[in-house]
Amino acid sequence: MTDNNDKFLKRRKAERFLPFYLFAFLLLAACARMGSPDGGWYDETPPRVVGASPDDKATGVKSNKVRIVFNEFVKIDNPTEKVVVSPPQIEAPEIKSRGKVIEIELKDTLMSDITYTIDFSDAISDNNEGNPLGNYTYSFSTGEAIDTFEVSGYVLNAEDLEPVKGILVGLYKNLADSAFRTQPMLRVSHTDSRGFFVVKGVAPGNYRAYALQDADGDYKFSQKSEMVAFSHDIIVPSSKPDTRQDTIWRDSLHIDDILRVPYTHFLPDDIMLRAFTEPQTDRFLIKTERKEPDRFTFFFSYGNEELPVIRGMNFNEKDAFFVDASTKGDTITYWLRDTALVNQDTLQMEVSYLQSDSSGVLFTKTDTLEVLPKVSYAKRMKQQNKEMEEWMKKQEKLKKKGEPYDSIIPVEPLKLNISAPGKLDPDKNIYISSPYPLGVVDTTKIHLYTKIDTLWYEARYLFSQTGNKEYRIMGEWRPLQQYSLEIDSAAFVDIYGHASKASKSGFSIKSNDDYSSILMTIQDMQGKHAVVELLDSKGKVVKSVTTTSGIAEFFYVNPSNYYMRMFVDRNANGKWDTGNYDADEQPEEVYYYFDSIECKAKWDLVLTWNPTIRPLNTQKPAEIVKQKAEAKKKTVKSRNLERAKELGIKYVEKATGVRL
Repeated sequence: MTDNNDKFLKRRKAERFLPFYLFAFLLLAACARMGSPDGGWYDETPPRVVGASPDDKATGVKSNKVRIVFNEFVKIDNPTEKVVVSPPQIEAPEIKSRGKVIEIELKDTLMSDITYTIDFSDAISDNNEGNPLGNYTYSFSTGEAIDTFEVSGYVLNAEDLEPVKGILVGLYKNLADSAFRTQPMLRVSHTDSRGFFVVKGVAPGNYRAYALQDADGDYKFSQKSEMVAFSHDIIVPSSKPDTRQDTIWRDSLHIDDILRVPYTHFLPDDIMLRAFTEPQTDRFLIKTERKEPDRFTFFFSYGNEELPVIRGMNFNEKDAFFVDASTKGDTITYWLRDTALVNQDTLQMEVSYLQSDSSGVLFTKTDTLEVLPKVSYAKRMKQQNKEMEEWMKKQEKLKKKGEPYDSIIPVEPLKLNISAPGKLDPDKNIYISSPYPLGVVDTTKIHLYTKIDTLWYEARYLFSQTGNKEYRIMGEWRPLQQYSLEIDSAAFVDIYGHASKASKSGFSIKSNDDYSSILMTIQDMQGKHAVVELLDSKGKVVKSVTTTSGIAEFFYVNPSNYYMRMFVDRNANGKWDTGNYDADEQPEEVYYYFDSIECKAKWDLVLTWNPTIRPLNTQKPAEIVKQKAEAKKKTVKSRNLERAKELGIKYVEKATGVRL
C-alpha cells in the first residue's frame, strides 16, 4: 500500500512541475539544430516574395514576361484553373515554377495604358510542407498608373440557388447589350466553391457585370448552350477605410486576443448574378434507336407539336404504329403493331420532320433511314427455341415424377404496375401503368369497394388517363376507412394481345391525426402568381401549391423535417422558366425559406416568410446545398507545439522516472 502511495505522490509531483519542465525543454530545444536526430521542427512559415521583375505594381511595363522570386522553393497548384489573368488572354499564358521562381509569359500582345493582374488565389505553396502563400495577386501597368479597385459578389444557379463553381465573371466598360456578344470581357475572375468572385485591378468608371461558362474560350457569349448571367445594374467601384476583427487563438479552444485591423474596403461587394442556360430551341434529329424489336425511337434536340411523317420503303406504314410522344415532344417512340414488322430486321423508311436552319427558322427536312434492332430475328429465335427446350425438359421431368405439368407453354400475361400502398394519404390517388401500349381498357372490370362496419360496399371512383400508358383512380377517400381495388382478368389488353391477370389490392386511409399542416404567409407577394414547394431532406419536391394571395397552405403533411422553395411564376404556366439574353428576359425569381420546418403529428404550423430580407447566397439551407464550400487551405499550425508537448513529456518522464 505504501509503494502505491509513493508512486501516486511522485506522479502528482511530476504533473505539477510539468509546465516548468516543458519550459526548460523548450529553452533547450530553441538552441537545438533543425536537423537533430529526433526529426527537428516543422517548417510552419509560408513562402515570402522577395523580388519580382518587373516590380510588383510597376508602371510603364513593356515586357510580357514576369519573374516572381521567393525566399524558398515553391510549387504552383493547377495554374490553368486557379490563376486568373486580367485582361483575359485569348491564348493561354505559360505559367511554371522553377525552384524559388515562378515564371509567367503572356502570349497575347500587351494592351496599352491598362493594369494587368495575375491572381494566384491559393495556388502557391512551399515545396516541402505545403504551406500556402494565401490570396496573392501580382500586378503591373502598361500605362502611368496602377488601378487598384476591386468588386466582388456571388454567382448562383437561378433555378435552385446553388453556388456555381468555376464560372467566368467579367466586367464591361461598354454598357451596350451587344458588347457581351461581340467583345471579350475587360476584367475577369472565376468563382470559388461558394460561388464567390473578386475582380481585381479595376479602374474608376462605370461597368456592367456578366457571368459566362465560356465553352470556347473567347470571353464572350457566343454559344446558346453556355450558362450566362447578366444584370442591368451599373457598377461604380469605390473604396473606404474600414476595420475588421482578427481573432488570435492561443490553441484550438481558447482565444488569446481579438484585434481590430484596419483595411481598405472595396465596393460593391454584394453583386448577385443569377446564372441560367437558355432553352435549346434549335431543332434537329439527334439519333434513332431500336433497342427492342417491337419499337424504335426518334430523339430530337427540341420538341414540336407536328410529328414526323413516315413513309415505309419496304413495309406499309398505314396503321403500322402506336405513337408514344414525350410531353415535350422531343422523344417519339413508334410501337410496331404488326408482329410481322416486329420480326423484320431492317425497316427502311423516308422520314420528313421539322428542323431549324442556321438562323433558327424551321423547315421540312427529309431523311432516308434504316432502322435495325440490336438483336437480329435469327438470334432471338435461337434464344426462344433454347428456352422452349428447357421448358419442355422441365415439364417432362414433372410428368415422369407424376407431378402436375403443362402441355402448352403459357402465354406471358401483361404485367401492370399498380401503385396502391397499404396506407394511403387522403390527398393521393392510385395509378395504374402498363409497360406496353394498351389496345383494350375495360372499366367494367375495375371495382372499388369500401368496408363499412363488417360489410363491403361498392365505392364510387373516377377513372382517367394521365399518359399514353398510365391511368388514375380517384376515390372519395375517408380517414381510417378500408378499401379494396379489384381488377378482373383481361381488364387491360396491350396491342400485342397480352391480357392482365386478376388482381386485388387492399389499403386503408390514414387518420387525420397522423398529419401536420403548414400555413405560410409570404410577405409582399399579394397579387403575384407564385408556386410554393415543400421539399424533403434531399431537396425533392413533396408537395406544391399555387398562390396569388401570398398564402400557401399544405395539408396532410407527414411528420418529418422539410424545406421550402418558391418561384415567382410570371407567365402563370405552373413551371419555372429560364431567361433569354437576347430578349432581355431574366429567369423567374427563386427564393428559399431560411430554415428547416419540423412537422409532427397533430401540429398545425403558422409561419411568416419575407423572401427578400436575406441575400440570395444565404437563403438556401446548408443541409440541402449540393455544391458544398471547399475547406480553405490551412498552414501546418500547432504541429511544433504538439511536437514540443510530445518531446517534453518524454523529457519529464526521464527526469522524474514517472510515466505520465
